[in-house]
Amino acid sequence: MKYLLDTHVWIWMMDYPEKLPKKVRTAFRKEAGPLAVSLMSVWEIAKLVQKSRIDLNMPLERWVYNALDSSLICKINLDERVAIESTRLPGDFHNDPAEQILVATARVHRLTLVTADRKILTYSHVKTLWD
Repeated sequence: MKYLLDTHVWIWMMDYPEKLPKKVRTAFRKEAGPLAVSLMSVWEIAKLVQKSRIDLNMPLERWVYNALDSSLICKINLDERVAIESTRLPGDFHNDPAEQILVATARVHRLTLVTADRKILTYSHVKTLWD
Protein backbone atom coordinates (compact mmCIF):
# COMPACT_ATOMS: atom_id res chain seq x y z
CA MET A 1 0.00 0.00 0.00
CA LYS A 2 1.55 3.24 -1.15
CA TYR A 3 -1.20 5.81 -1.78
CA LEU A 4 -3.82 7.45 0.44
CA LEU A 5 -6.77 8.91 -1.49
CA ASP A 6 -8.12 12.30 -0.56
CA THR A 7 -11.92 12.21 -0.31
CA HIS A 8 -12.58 13.86 -3.67
CA VAL A 9 -10.08 11.54 -5.39
CA TRP A 10 -11.86 8.50 -3.97
CA ILE A 11 -15.20 9.79 -5.27
CA TRP A 12 -13.69 10.52 -8.69
CA MET A 13 -11.97 7.12 -8.84
CA MET A 14 -15.26 5.36 -8.14
CA ASP A 15 -17.67 7.54 -10.18
CA TYR A 16 -15.70 9.83 -12.50
CA PRO A 17 -12.31 8.27 -13.29
CA GLU A 18 -11.95 10.57 -16.30
CA LYS A 19 -11.37 13.45 -13.81
CA LEU A 20 -8.13 11.85 -12.64
CA PRO A 21 -4.98 13.08 -14.37
CA LYS A 22 -3.11 10.59 -16.52
CA LYS A 23 -0.20 10.61 -14.04
CA VAL A 24 -2.54 9.44 -11.26
CA ARG A 25 -4.24 6.75 -13.38
CA THR A 26 -0.82 5.44 -14.42
CA ALA A 27 0.40 5.35 -10.81
CA PHE A 28 -2.73 3.45 -9.76
CA ARG A 29 -2.24 0.87 -12.53
CA LYS A 30 1.37 0.32 -11.42
CA GLU A 31 0.47 -0.01 -7.74
CA ALA A 32 0.74 -3.65 -6.70
CA GLY A 33 -1.35 -3.29 -3.55
CA PRO A 34 -4.63 -1.67 -2.59
CA LEU A 35 -5.15 2.07 -2.31
CA ALA A 36 -5.75 3.43 1.19
CA VAL A 37 -8.84 5.36 2.24
CA SER A 38 -9.18 6.98 5.64
CA LEU A 39 -12.50 6.30 7.31
CA MET A 40 -12.53 10.06 7.90
CA SER A 41 -13.41 10.27 4.20
CA VAL A 42 -16.63 8.33 4.86
CA TRP A 43 -17.63 10.99 7.39
CA GLU A 44 -16.63 13.76 4.98
CA ILE A 45 -18.71 12.26 2.15
CA ALA A 46 -21.70 11.83 4.46
CA LYS A 47 -21.42 15.49 5.50
CA LEU A 48 -21.19 16.62 1.86
CA VAL A 49 -24.33 14.62 1.02
CA GLN A 50 -26.10 15.96 4.12
CA LYS A 51 -25.33 19.54 3.03
CA SER A 52 -26.35 18.77 -0.59
CA ARG A 53 -22.87 19.67 -1.81
CA ILE A 54 -22.48 16.43 -3.77
CA ASP A 55 -24.80 13.92 -5.40
CA LEU A 56 -23.72 10.31 -5.51
CA ASN A 57 -24.91 7.92 -8.22
CA MET A 58 -26.71 5.82 -5.56
CA PRO A 59 -27.85 6.18 -1.92
CA LEU A 60 -25.03 7.10 0.47
CA GLU A 61 -24.95 3.82 2.41
CA ARG A 62 -24.86 1.72 -0.73
CA TRP A 63 -22.18 3.92 -2.31
CA VAL A 64 -19.96 3.66 0.79
CA TYR A 65 -20.36 -0.10 1.15
CA ASN A 66 -19.69 -0.65 -2.57
CA ALA A 67 -16.70 1.68 -2.56
CA LEU A 68 -15.18 0.04 0.53
CA ASP A 69 -15.92 -3.47 -0.70
CA SER A 70 -13.58 -3.05 -3.65
CA SER A 71 -10.42 -5.16 -3.56
CA LEU A 72 -8.65 -1.96 -4.64
CA ILE A 73 -9.35 -0.24 -1.31
CA CYS A 74 -7.83 -0.67 2.14
CA LYS A 75 -9.57 1.12 5.03
CA ILE A 76 -7.44 3.03 7.53
CA ASN A 77 -9.05 3.76 10.88
CA LEU A 78 -8.52 6.95 12.82
CA ASP A 79 -6.26 5.93 15.69
CA GLU A 80 -4.51 7.75 18.50
CA ARG A 81 -1.30 8.28 16.50
CA VAL A 82 -3.18 10.02 13.68
CA ALA A 83 -5.33 12.04 16.10
CA ILE A 84 -2.25 13.33 17.92
CA GLU A 85 -0.26 13.96 14.71
CA SER A 86 -3.17 15.99 13.29
CA THR A 87 -2.71 18.49 16.14
CA ARG A 88 1.06 18.73 15.64
CA LEU A 89 1.45 19.20 11.90
CA PRO A 90 4.60 21.22 11.25
CA GLY A 91 4.58 24.53 9.45
CA ASP A 92 1.48 26.46 8.44
CA PHE A 93 -1.46 24.27 7.43
CA HIS A 94 -5.13 25.21 7.01
CA ASN A 95 -7.74 24.67 9.71
CA ASP A 96 -9.98 22.07 8.03
CA PRO A 97 -10.04 19.15 10.53
CA ALA A 98 -10.79 16.56 7.82
CA GLU A 99 -7.75 17.66 5.81
CA GLN A 100 -5.62 17.69 8.96
CA ILE A 101 -6.65 14.08 9.64
CA LEU A 102 -5.88 13.03 6.06
CA VAL A 103 -2.46 14.69 6.08
CA ALA A 104 -1.70 13.17 9.49
CA THR A 105 -2.81 9.74 8.24
CA ALA A 106 -0.46 10.00 5.26
CA ARG A 107 2.42 11.08 7.49
CA VAL A 108 1.89 8.42 10.19
CA HIS A 109 1.46 5.58 7.69
CA ARG A 110 4.17 6.93 5.32
CA LEU A 111 1.78 7.13 2.37
CA THR A 112 1.65 9.47 -0.60
CA LEU A 113 -1.54 11.56 -0.44
CA VAL A 114 -3.30 11.71 -3.81
CA THR A 115 -5.10 15.05 -3.95
CA ALA A 116 -6.04 17.98 -6.15
CA ASP A 117 -6.26 20.28 -3.12
CA ARG A 118 -3.80 23.12 -3.78
CA LYS A 119 -3.38 23.85 -0.05
CA ILE A 120 -2.18 20.29 0.48
CA LEU A 121 -0.11 20.17 -2.71
CA THR A 122 1.83 23.25 -1.56
CA TYR A 123 2.29 21.90 1.99
CA SER A 124 5.86 20.64 2.05
CA HIS A 125 5.44 18.31 5.02
CA VAL A 126 3.52 15.54 3.23
CA LYS A 127 4.32 13.62 0.07
CA THR A 128 1.66 14.15 -2.61
CA LEU A 129 0.73 13.03 -6.10
CA TRP A 130 -1.40 14.84 -8.64
CA ASP A 131 -0.27 16.29 -11.94
